[in-house]
Amino acid sequence: MAAKVNNPISKQRAAARTRDMAPQSTRPGGVRRRSVRIPLEAGASVRGAVSAPARGPVRWVVLLGHGAGGTLDQPLLVALADGLAARGGLVLRYNFPYAEAGRKAPDRAPALIATVAAAARWLAARPQASGVPLVLGGKSMGGRMASMLVADAAETSPRADGLLLVGYPLHPAGQPGKLRAEHLARIACPMLFLAGTRDPLCDLGLLKPVLRRLGRRATLHVVEGGDHSFAIPKSRGVSASDVAEELIETCARWLATLRRRR
Repeated sequence: MAAKVNNPISKQRAAARTRDMAPQSTRPGGVRRRSVRIPLEAGASVRGAVSAPARGPVRWVVLLGHGAGGTLDQPLLVALADGLAARGGLVLRYNFPYAEAGRKAPDRAPALIATVAAAARWLAARPQASGVPLVLGGKSMGGRMASMLVADAAETSPRADGLLLVGYPLHPAGQPGKLRAEHLARIACPMLFLAGTRDPLCDLGLLKPVLRRLGRRATLHVVEGGDHSFAIPKSRGVSASDVAEELIETCARWLATLRRRR
């Protein structure tokens, strides 16, 4: 397990409705976006958004689910998707059904996991996904549901080559005794955990022993001062764009180490 706490991290921007950090910027040059529909069971579908490199080969394909309080338009997800696309990733963001319907309360876990599986199948079926690593994950709840899918994947689910867990919700806020980690031991692929030192849903003193038990499968990158949305105190005096860039570069370096397992 590798942990990084090196770079000073950034100034908190004005909170968005979802409280997710992201720079006040448009999509980077060299990135193309398009809207798609992800088919679910019984004829239903949810909205998706693909970020892809405008030129050059695709190096990896990445699935990003949103957190419980947001949608696929969470600024942090958009920043990660576009940043990784600029570095050669084909990245799909998608809504869970409750967010698609405008409801606040998340669906039950089986419905959430089924949505991750449907989005993963859609992404794995893209021609650009052939022969390159497939990485599942997302922000908070989205990443947790992806990890649960991979831990107990059915034969109909694509085999993940990696898990990207952004702000993993190790326990409910204020309830560190209720760990959500038992299933992680059943995951064989590499996992990258991005965590903030002020995250009320992820006590690092509890996360690090969990990751030590996972051994070389788990990599941890720590954002000093970051909360659950990677916002940090203004007193640190650096920009939100710097935080986003650090997260994107960390992800890109880790993704470059992956190999297709299927």
